[in-house]
Amino acid sequence: MEKSSQAVLRDRLQTGFLGIIALALVLFLLVQARFILIPLAIAIIVFSLTSDAIGVIARQGVPNWLATPIALGLIATGLLWLTSGFVAQVNEVVSTAITYMERAQAAIPELIEWAGPNITDTLTSALSDINLTGWMRGAAGQAGSLVSGSVLVILFVGFMFAERMFFPQKIQRLIGNDEDAHHVRAIFASIMRRVNRYLVVKTLVSLATALCIWAIFKIAGLELAGPVAVMTFVLNFIPSVGSIVATIVAVALAFAMTGDFQLTIIVLLACTAVQFSIGNVLDPMLLGQTLRLSSLGIILSLAFWGTLWGVPGMFLAVPIMVALMIACAHIPWLRGLAVVLSREGLPDDGLTDVPEKPGVLPPAEQSADRPRL
Repeated sequence: MEKSSQAVLRDRLQTGFLGIIALALVLFLLVQARFILIPLAIAIIVFSLTSDAIGVIARQGVPNWLATPIALGLIATGLLWLTSGFVAQVNEVVSTAITYMERAQAAIPELIEWAGPNITDTLTSALSDINLTGWMRGAAGQAGSLVSGSVLVILFVGFMFAERMFFPQKIQRLIGNDEDAHHVRAIFASIMRRVNRYLVVKTLVSLATALCIWAIFKIAGLELAGPVAVMTFVLNFIPSVGSIVATIVAVALAFAMTGDFQLTIIVLLACTAVQFSIGNVLDPMLLGQTLRLSSLGIILSLAFWGTLWGVPGMFLAVPIMVALMIACAHIPWLRGLAVVLSREGLPDDGLTDVPEKPGVLPPAEQSADRPRL
């Protein structure tokens, strides 16, 4: 008995060590291959959105063979236009902020002089050591790489559409069973529908937030209303953290351009009110039934993918989490992870989003009676 228990313990330790090594290897590959994996992940999302766009165009009476190139052309043009426009806006913000940086640095001692001479001298010395100009130029340089990344995304999407008609056949041959193959296709379809719905709703919410910030800057008579609105729109796709960063950028620019403490406080209160009301009322109301994700899970996913892939990983954190929850809900030994990722401990398998086909078991029966994949 002693030997058998020792053998079991040894096997468990070996399995644990192998699992740790495998996890470390996966994380290493995720980091090292991020320059390919990030555009590929974005391309999958764009491919999903484009497929829906093709369906909309085809419903207008346009033949499918013509709807595909039209949708691809529109998506490619829109993606390049958005990325180049965003880069131009970032460059404008950086150049203007650098111009007003000296005025802001001169006004900072006046704001903190109430704290006493010792604290004022310490803070002034610490702020002077921060190379804000170099940081902003570096951020502008990173934004410039978006255009080249967009070209790679468009190429990936084009090749995906070239093989689109063969996907069902490949799944059929991999699975080997019609019912199971349809089940797998239904899982993929539910993931695409849920991610598409999230992106559409998030786009509308971010657009509403950006328009409010634009109005605040216009009413306050500040420059860069358009660029700040664009940056707010993009940053709001990052859950929780994005709205905070967008508010900090807007307030910092308001202070840098005016040096007026009172006006800066007004802009801070107005931007905070907009972000709080939209982020805590409109956003949850529209996305509550779409995501069904744990708030803590979203923050952890944000931290994890942000650490691995940087800012692009933070944008992709929620779509990846949605896909993981739905996929893990169908795998028995990973169902615990789906429970953790879900909002109420009830993981969503996503099959309610997909219409049933004749001759295929309904989702409830598939969940209860048939073997899981």
